[in-house]
This record gives sequence, structure tokens and C-alpha cells, in this order.
Amino acid sequence: MKAIWIYEKKLQYPVRVSKCDPKLAKMLIEQYGGADGELSAALRYLNQRYSIPDKVIGLLTDIGTEEFAHLEMIATMVYKLTKDATPDQLRAAGLADHYVNHGHALFYHDAAGNPWTATYIQAKGDPIADLYEDIAAEEKARATYQWIIDNTDDPDIVDSLRFLREREVVHSLRFREAVEILKEYNSTKKLF
Repeated sequence: MKAIWIYEKKLQYPVRVSKCDPKLAKMLIEQYGGADGELSAALRYLNQRYSIPDKVIGLLTDIGTEEFAHLEMIATMVYKLTKDATPDQLRAAGLADHYVNHGHALFYHDAAGNPWTATYIQAKGDPIADLYEDIAAEEKARATYQWIIDNTDDPDIVDSLRFLREREVVHSLRFREAVEILKEYNSTKKLF
């Protein structure tokens, strides 16, 4: 029997954390359970793939599964940034509500504490509209990563965040290519 999945017990890109920093973790939680975060992106693309033409279905599958790898990186960063934090440090970082409800466990919510919701993801069923939604999602994630980078001086975290930011750029470019592929396909004469 052939394996469906090959799981390597390593992150897509190394995550190193040089110090406990719950304030940075709170910002990163935005990319964990926020509207433009990695969970939303993964679910959006893997859902949209069912109503997209075969010419680009693989792209949505590839990027959707990669977003889960990014989610794992964010979870690792948040965990490492908070695992040694005291309740006082968590409170000072604005994570008291999270700590009361979840302790040091991760939970899908945004930086403001709003729980993740399926309303964050869209699927219109129109391939061009969906791909433009995907481009916008990638650009918003890229901007968020940049703003998080601007708020830390931890060179190890910055390295991982730069990797993630650049993957958002690549995904945006790939979705733009897919729009052009579908526009060209839609403009060709079809004989039945």
C-alpha cells in the first residue's frame, strides 16, 4: 500500500526563540487564529479547491497544505515565547484572559482575544473572485508579518518571520499567475 502522507517531524523552517516574550506572543497569535492568519488561509484554500477549475486546483491544494506548516511554526513560536512566562508576565502582556481560560495551551483566537470563526474564510464559487480574495489574504498576512517584525528585536524570531513573510509574497504571486491562467482559459473558444 502506498502512503498518502509523508510526515517529517520537523518544521518547514527552523524556529528559534532567544527569550520569553509574552507581548510578542500576543501579536503572533493574530497569525494563529486571526482573520488573515494561517488557519484561515489553509481552510480557505482547501475549501475553494472544490469549485475551482482543474487547471489550478493543485495550486490551492499545495498552498493550503503549506499554510498548515506555517500554522505549526506560529504555534511553536507562541509556545516558546510563553512557556516560561509567569501569570504576572502574561497579565502584563494582555494575555490574562487567555491564561485564565487555557493556561499555557494554544487556542485559536486573534490578538484581541476574539475566537476564530468560519466567517473569516470566503468561497464565492467564482474562480476569479476566489483567487482575488486569496491574493488579498496573502497581502494582508504579509503586511501583518512585517508589522510584527517591526515590533521585535529578537533576531531569531525575525529570521522565522521573514521566511513566513516571503512565503506570503510567493503565494500572492502564484495566485496572480492562476488568475491569468484562468482568464486565458476562459477567453479561448471551446468546442463541444
